[in-house]
Amino acid sequence: MELTINPKIIEILPDFKIGTIHYNNITVSDSPQMLKGRLQLFQEQLFFDLEDKEITDFPGLLEWQLIWKALGADPSRYRPSAEALFRRIKKQNYLPSIHSAVDMNSFLSLQYEIPLGLYDADQIDGNVEIALGTPADQFEGLNNRLNTLTNIPVSKDDQGAFGSPYVDSRRTAVTDRTTNALHIFYLRPSMERDTALELLQAAANMFTGIHGGNAEIAVL
Repeated sequence: MELTINPKIIEILPDFKIGTIHYNNITVSDSPQMLKGRLQLFQEQLFFDLEDKEITDFPGLLEWQLIWKALGADPSRYRPSAEALFRRIKKQNYLPSIHSAVDMNSFLSLQYEIPLGLYDADQIDGNVEIALGTPADQFEGLNNRLNTLTNIPVSKDDQGAFGSPYVDSRRTAVTDRTTNALHIFYLRPSMERDTALELLQAAANMFTGIHGGNAEIAVL
């Protein structure tokens, strides 16, 4: 599986970059108590931070708001997923435990202040392109709605769009039957490549520490 970024995004945002982790031979199950505890504690700490801070005080969330506006997306109607998580926690509406992979994905998104997408690699058809969404890019999302992803970056395979930094599709969702996965990190454009590689390696170590298997990282 090859991943590419459509040149139109680079024309608008020359420093736009994506991090990827390919996992093989993983085991997804109920989250261990350690992960549940870390996710809950992190949310509680963020809740108290958010009493004194605005969303734009978090550098990663601010940078993704600026990306949204540069690409022409409506930030009041569609929010980057990391910002949506922070706003949910601000209301003390904490994330419930789903399973080990989703919980780890949520934890990493909160920690790094960026949108992440985690996909069952065996449900992806062909190569993947990160492109700027059009009215034709639609899918049934994990939010139980048909989502149209105009002016939002989308991950597309031979069947069409399946993921984005706004919401992901049901088609490629990770479940307890997933053994191979693709993790997409919608990195901050300001992040240096070496820093991004360190971030991805740390995330891969955390993920495989719980799920086993092996991981291959890259920055596009």
